[in-house]
Amino acid sequence: MENGQDRNGRIIPVNIEEQMKTAYIDYSMSVIVGRALPDVRDGLKPVHRRILYAMNELGLQYNKAYKKSARVVGEVLGKYHPHGDGSVYDAMVRMAQEWSMRYTLVDGQGNFGNQDGDGPAAMRYTEVRMERLTESMLGDIDKETVDFQNNFDDSEREPSVLPTRIPQLLVNGSSGIAVGMATNMMPHNLGEVIDGCIAFIDNREITIDELMTHVKAPDFPTAGTIYGMEGIKAGAHFGRGRVVLRGKLTIETKTSGREQIIITEVPYQVNRDALTDKIGQLVNNKVIEGIVHVNNESNQKEGTRIVVDLKRDAVANVIVNQLFKFTELQTSYGINNVAIVKGRPKTLNLKELISEFVEFRHEVVVRRTKYELRKAQERAHILLGYLIALDHLDEVIALIRSSATPDVAKENLINAGWGLDEIQAKAILELRLQRLTGMERDKIKNEYDELMKLINHLNELLSNETMRFDLIKTELLEIKEKFGDERKTEITYLDNEVRIEDLIKEEDVVITISHHGYIKRTSANEYRQQRRGGRGAMGSKTREEDYVEHLFVASTHHTLLFFTEKGRVYWLKSYEIPEGDKTSKGRAIQNLMQLPPDDKVRAIIDVANIEDEEFVKNHYIVLCTRKGIIKKTLLEDFSRRRATGVNAITIVEGDELLEAKMTDGSSEIMMAVKSGRAIRFPEEKVRPTGRGAIGVAGIEVDDENDEVVGMICVNRDDTSRTVLVVSEKGYGKRTPVDEYRMTNRGGKGVKTINVTDKTGPLVGMLEVTEKEDLMISCRSGITIRMKVNQISEQGRATQGVKLIRVDDGDEIAAITRLDEEEEVVDATDVLPEASDSSDNNISDNSDHNTTTTDETPESSDNQ
Repeated sequence: MENGQDRNGRIIPVNIEEQMKTAYIDYSMSVIVGRALPDVRDGLKPVHRRILYAMNELGLQYNKAYKKSARVVGEVLGKYHPHGDGSVYDAMVRMAQEWSMRYTLVDGQGNFGNQDGDGPAAMRYTEVRMERLTESMLGDIDKETVDFQNNFDDSEREPSVLPTRIPQLLVNGSSGIAVGMATNMMPHNLGEVIDGCIAFIDNREITIDELMTHVKAPDFPTAGTIYGMEGIKAGAHFGRGRVVLRGKLTIETKTSGREQIIITEVPYQVNRDALTDKIGQLVNNKVIEGIVHVNNESNQKEGTRIVVDLKRDAVANVIVNQLFKFTELQTSYGINNVAIVKGRPKTLNLKELISEFVEFRHEVVVRRTKYELRKAQERAHILLGYLIALDHLDEVIALIRSSATPDVAKENLINAGWGLDEIQAKAILELRLQRLTGMERDKIKNEYDELMKLINHLNELLSNETMRFDLIKTELLEIKEKFGDERKTEITYLDNEVRIEDLIKEEDVVITISHHGYIKRTSANEYRQQRRGGRGAMGSKTREEDYVEHLFVASTHHTLLFFTEKGRVYWLKSYEIPEGDKTSKGRAIQNLMQLPPDDKVRAIIDVANIEDEEFVKNHYIVLCTRKGIIKKTLLEDFSRRRATGVNAITIVEGDELLEAKMTDGSSEIMMAVKSGRAIRFPEEKVRPTGRGAIGVAGIEVDDENDEVVGMICVNRDDTSRTVLVVSEKGYGKRTPVDEYRMTNRGGKGVKTINVTDKTGPLVGMLEVTEKEDLMISCRSGITIRMKVNQISEQGRATQGVKLIRVDDGDEIAAITRLDEEEEVVDATDVLPEASDSSDNNISDNSDHNTTTTDETPESSDNQ
């Protein structure tokens, strides 16, 4: 006979190995989901949820009489939780212990134990009811806000989760050991967590560091002092971390002159008697010397008080440090944020915990609103029937009196032509006669009008997500106002807990990005200055057919915004970019930011003051595309770092982002195209728009072969600034800004360089002063650094002078300016110049170099 086909009670052979695997997996999942781990939505394990639901069903609200604990335990066991009575009572006791729960959920009367390790009285002696806060976890449970499921024997229904209004999991934490996994979540301050939830609702892209400005650190019911924040930050970011908690103490001097150490707070879950005994053992074993006597004087009225008497010659601070080292007066707790999410265990960071709660609240609000809408519509439907009946009162009375039975009367009402249906007809027949008076009619009319207003409001609420989240925020603020309190646990930052920036030397670095996406940073001092027209030095070792495409100078402590050709922006600190020498190729940029393979960086902005709220509110990011589109957005919209990046501009098909600049809103914008034209217009001509906008026309692009190659934002009050333009074959010049007439945006502009076969097309434009340095990089990796004042100042329509020797097949890839440095150029740094006939008109010793032959300035602005 085949296995599994015997239905007559005979034994079926099975593979014991497979059976053990299957059985153990089933057992594991039962323990994980059904007993040991909390649900991320209401923060409760099944036993706690069943206890609170049973108490609610028994009517044990905070303002009702207490009932015996044994009565509640029996209710839970008999209806919902078929396990031992001890486990249920222990779980209920813990919810009533103010030293175990940051916010107790059960109000206990009688002996519920203490911090010294004494257990509670038997359940037949103690009494319980719900705390007032607990009603916020059970409110609206009768409005179809959560799913119900059958109990263990299908005789009762129980909620799968409670529709809590408080973020219970973060507020009270949880701990438990399952099969192959465990959870250990710290309690937090209710007000701080609610502030974090509201901050998340207001900004879904908020960072964990920003959330930690609200949810600062765990807040324990027994107070104490958190010692160091690094482990807590790790827990917030990754769901796993460490908390070091110290008890609180003071050093007092007795009248005899001897000192005492008075311990007034002990770490979370530390037994005071056990701590006292431990100190005594350490003294007896001579591990700690200088202690005469230790006594636990704690009581319910005064709270924690452990007195440590010291010898006359003992140094109190030394003893204190020994107590922290050898006893539980300093205790470490592992953070392990594991909870059940959609039926599966998951490790969550701070943002994910808040997100799961907020989304659950949103679901509850939607379900509650649908329920209230349905009930309101049903009631309004009946009231409308009443009003119809009152409008035809005499006819209705006559019709009912002439009907032989209630069923006949109901049919007659339905068929009377007044538009009544079966539900309304039945309600009319059940209407008491006293409600037919004129005063009662007004009440019915008023109730109907109020219901119609409510129905309109509920329909609007269902159709408007913003209104729903505003309602969630309002309900959270009400909870905070009622139950919020001050933080109990203090936070002490360690002396060696410095910012990462403090460990990094602050200096200017050159950041380069190659065409194939390799990025590195190099000290700016590694690039020696050279005279105009020099050969340059090898500045980057690139892969075959790769070349330096972006070259940027920034401080190691600054935040950099990376704008990509598809219009997204990413954040990095300068020091987060790998360091390399001039010849190293760097690291793939995808390893540093979540940049898709088909996207690449087009512009970088150094933002030194991105944490300054006043600064970001008064500065803008100006973006331009290759097809001449320009856009301005508040810097504030880019001040919150997101690992995945955000959209900075909507790019239309066939276009791509070219440049990004930061301004104070009062600059003059100049844009230049490949064919040698440039336009100048006031920044005010571009109104600020949101990150998702497309932008407006900045300059007219002639044809498909032409494109924007540069944009600058000029300070209109700075007359020392000139416009530097550089061509593909290394020619360049400086021109005063005033030579470019001011126009409206969107025009063709005027000539900015005489483009010839000798110069090649225009490749870049910068605003510079004579006090700055210029760095030019070729596709081959050759880089040259020179003084800006070595570049001659010429008219708009000239072709300029040679700035760098470009080999055949090579071309300029990137130009950038550097601040002036106290560095003298050694004569050996200047490479000898070739006697190339094309360069005979260039003089390296003049700060005002001129060219002969074909460089006569054009006279017309329209060229």
